[in-house]
Amino acid sequence: MASGTWSLYGLRFKDLEALSGKKELVLPTGEENKKEEDMSTDDKKRDDEYINTPDESDDFDFVMAYDDDPAEGDERLLPENSAKSAISCGFVGVGGGGGKLAKAFLDNGFSKTLLVNTTEKDQPGGLDQNHFVLVPGADGVGKDVDLGKKVLAENSAFVEDAVRTRIGQVDWLFVLAGGGGGTGSASHELHGSLTRYLDSIEASGRVVYIISKPTAQELLNPAISKNYEALTSDIADQPHIIIDNEKQLQLLRGKVGMLNMFPAANKNFAKLFSQVLKLASEHTEIQTFDSKDLERCLQAPGRIVIGSTIIKDVDRNDLGSLVYQGCLRSSPCPVPAGSATTGTLLLIVDENMAADPDVSRRLESAFSYVGGRANTLFSGVYMKQRIPGLIAITMMGGLQ
Repeated sequence: MASGTWSLYGLRFKDLEALSGKKELVLPTGEENKKEEDMSTDDKKRDDEYINTPDESDDFDFVMAYDDDPAEGDERLLPENSAKSAISCGFVGVGGGGGKLAKAFLDNGFSKTLLVNTTEKDQPGGLDQNHFVLVPGADGVGKDVDLGKKVLAENSAFVEDAVRTRIGQVDWLFVLAGGGGGTGSASHELHGSLTRYLDSIEASGRVVYIISKPTAQELLNPAISKNYEALTSDIADQPHIIIDNEKQLQLLRGKVGMLNMFPAANKNFAKLFSQVLKLASEHTEIQTFDSKDLERCLQAPGRIVIGSTIIKDVDRNDLGSLVYQGCLRSSPCPVPAGSATTGTLLLIVDENMAADPDVSRRLESAFSYVGGRANTLFSGVYMKQRIPGLIAITMMGGLQ
């Protein structure tokens, strides 16, 4: 009890002595009674004040009562891309092959890149672990695409959360995958969660796939062949680029050793695609290929074929054919069939080419030649110094 020591009837115990004849009875005054009551309840008020306060701002102070360490801001957000790009984008490599291609984009300045895999054993060398996401539930899937789909489907929300906390705000997501492995070939299982993420942040773009086709020797393996067919079937209606590993080996054979064949192929493709993203961000006095043009090309459902070539003799009358056929021949993609929904021709010229009326006329013929193979043509002409010749890049989209 409090120091006043009250009985149940509001009398102090010393007053009870008076009732027994030992002392005169003294009843407490109203003021004394109130003072003693206030003293007796001070401690209780202090104990209960965090739940009895009338302030509505404290309606959720129970959170602090249960959690003495509130969650801090997530510091895992990856830095902004240092590579120039007309669109805000991130890269998600799925599986071993997709992770190695993603590392090439990371090395090229695209910091908003994640490598997602079901095992830690397939990581490329020198990878910062902030860029790696280990999917729980399996230590690899052993080229079993059905198991890969099961594991990725069960962990799609986990991957979506990693994209949200690490890649953050972007408009476009490029999913990179090898078409032979069990994890990469199951990458389309993440499509729903990645699309939902882009929708939730009101992104203006979509998910685009970049996948590799196994070599002719690898496709003799029934499991690898099945995986590749499963992936190409899953993404057929999505914008996608297929990189033909067999064709890449043929293009690089004799130029690099066997050990560096695939690293060189990944690096070259990353630089080619990055150049398209970069050129669309640059101003030119001649003819501009801008971000909206780029987005139109990337949004068309179906296959995208990208290639480049160098023409050293710009005085030829068949310049248009040379440009188009040269880009197809040196493209890392399989040769397309049929006409494209969208076509892009980007030309990089030097000052002499830009000033020569005859060369300008031949360049116009190149635009007409490429434009005749697409429903809509987008084009750009950029002037650079110290180039080895006329550089041409084509990107044909919406192919079946």
